[in-house]
Amino acid sequence: MLTMEAQIQVGMPPQWHPYLFLIFFATLVDYNLHRLISLFTDQETLYSGKNSWVIENKAWFYALIICSLSGFFYALSQARSEVLYTLLPFAVLTLFYYLPAPKNKRGFWGLRQIPYFKIFLIALVWSGVTVMLPVVHAAPDANRFHVLMMVIERFLFVFAITIPFDVKDMEADREAGLQTIPMHIGAEKSYQLSIWLLICFFILSSLHYLIYQQIFMLVAFFLSFSSTLFVLKFKKIRSHPLYYYGMLDGTMLLQGLLVYAFYWCKTL
Repeated sequence: MLTMEAQIQVGMPPQWHPYLFLIFFATLVDYNLHRLISLFTDQETLYSGKNSWVIENKAWFYALIICSLSGFFYALSQARSEVLYTLLPFAVLTLFYYLPAPKNKRGFWGLRQIPYFKIFLIALVWSGVTVMLPVVHAAPDANRFHVLMMVIERFLFVFAITIPFDVKDMEADREAGLQTIPMHIGAEKSYQLSIWLLICFFILSSLHYLIYQQIFMLVAFFLSFSSTLFVLKFKKIRSHPLYYYGMLDGTMLLQGLLVYAFYWCKTL
């Protein structure tokens, strides 16, 4: 939905294109790649939390890997060369995030081992892919300032909702020797940082769409900002089983749906 949101932001009607499926299957491969590596290198990490599903359902897990890879390579064959060139640097970053080179006897080293870099990498890849691919595919002549603002806004939003995931993983990251923002400033200050980043996202996007007189985008982003702020600030729901992989992840889906809905309301 964030990719179709970017289509609307650059002034084109939302459309289905092969690169949308390419992003979907690439994301599916990405989410399961590190579990596949752990299955062969460090199975202990798979016996806790959501990863335990892999150990209990290896056949289904392998089937999911095969299906996602098949879909990815098919979508890859249908995408334009400009899209592939744009995707390449983000694919390389993602690959080396999970496929590091040996460093010492303790294990492996990758981009995620760089102190505090993990969350920046996630926000960079998400914002770059979901904004730049639609621009390269359908709006190569789009105003550069407009596109830059889109990337910064997407980066701030994804960064804001990703910090709580690092809060959740503090213990696991400590055991793995990773240094993250929550481990440095603490859980509560991390949530405060998320809220400030979200406020920066809304201020920037408000100025952006006031300049371009896209009021429907401003309304959609206000509702997205308000709902995401509630999810971040309301402490009582943080212990809910679906808080991370439902509510926080769902804020991205909700933002795309809001932009899509207000766009169609504008065209009526």
